[in-house]
Amino acid sequence: MTNQQTADSVPTRWWHRISENKIQCDLCPRFCHLSDGQRGLCFVRGAEDGEVRLYSYGRSSGFCIDPIEKKPLNHFLPGTPVLSFGTAGCNLACKFCQNWDMSKSREMDTLSQRATPEMIAHSAANHHCRSIAFTYNDPVIFHEYAIDCAIAAREQGIKSVAVSAGYVCPEPRAEFYKHMDAANIDLKAFTERFYQRICGGSLAPILETLEYLRNDTQVWFELTTLLIPGENDSDAEIKEMTRWIHDHLGKDTPLHFSAFHPDWKMRDKPPTPPATLTRARKIAMEEGLAFVYTGNVHDPEGGSTWCPGCGSLLIERDWYRLGHWSIDSDGCCNRCGTRIPGVFEAKPGNWGSRREPIRLVQPQSGA
Repeated sequence: MTNQQTADSVPTRWWHRISENKIQCDLCPRFCHLSDGQRGLCFVRGAEDGEVRLYSYGRSSGFCIDPIEKKPLNHFLPGTPVLSFGTAGCNLACKFCQNWDMSKSREMDTLSQRATPEMIAHSAANHHCRSIAFTYNDPVIFHEYAIDCAIAAREQGIKSVAVSAGYVCPEPRAEFYKHMDAANIDLKAFTERFYQRICGGSLAPILETLEYLRNDTQVWFELTTLLIPGENDSDAEIKEMTRWIHDHLGKDTPLHFSAFHPDWKMRDKPPTPPATLTRARKIAMEEGLAFVYTGNVHDPEGGSTWCPGCGSLLIERDWYRLGHWSIDSDGCCNRCGTRIPGVFEAKPGNWGSRREPIRLVQPQSGA
């Protein structure tokens, strides 16, 4: 452990001692058993001086302003800019990870930018962002940093978004989501086999997180499933998953089917055909889900929002660019008055499809 890493570490709460020489991290269902000087699978949490510490506090792999639709969130302040960032590490081991250079990093040099929560909130306000997003790797593992950033953002009137796999234990989960306004949860598949063999995790805790968000919080959340040919794209699995979403989370829960491209340890699989996403969307809608989207492909119909009441076009999307808008200031269809679930305003944002990397600056005294 270098002096630099030690300087960036902060104590954490979610752990307990299991023997004279070992402690257990209680943040996620992995429950890593750690000896002094040992890191957990996530790499950014480890044992030091008889406690678990976080080593990525205040450091990021970079900052970028994105359209909120890229998270993806289609029912949360559409068209507005979001300041996005992540750290290093992850508490799952998905072989298909699309951000493996950050989430699988074992080099703290990946975290090239230093940023206090106040710097992040100040920069988001200066760039007229409506929200900040913890993304690229799972914010669960930088729990303390994400919460402090969310608190600082809220003081600036800026909302917080978690892009997460939902693999977290109940008590830290409740503390974390108390500070979040919206989330996109990766429901990676609907079998324990997939989670165990491909992700190194378990499906059950993810479903518990989803039911917790639905029943016990006011957090607006949407789901994303990356469809991988031959792994989680069968009609039977899609039907079972979407039926569960309908019955346990509600028909109005937005679901995004996203296209896989070969990466990291799954370069032997072909990219997802656009027809697979269209088929999955059709199945999900037949199972009663009202808002089903396709992603990572050019599909204006599958990317747009349609009224479940009268079928009219509500929000036109071409990639991340918005076109036709037919939702009133109360979040209702202009044509038939059906209320559309989500967080909407009278007019959409106009950020468009831009992706703008930025460098953060220290706020001046009194700012």
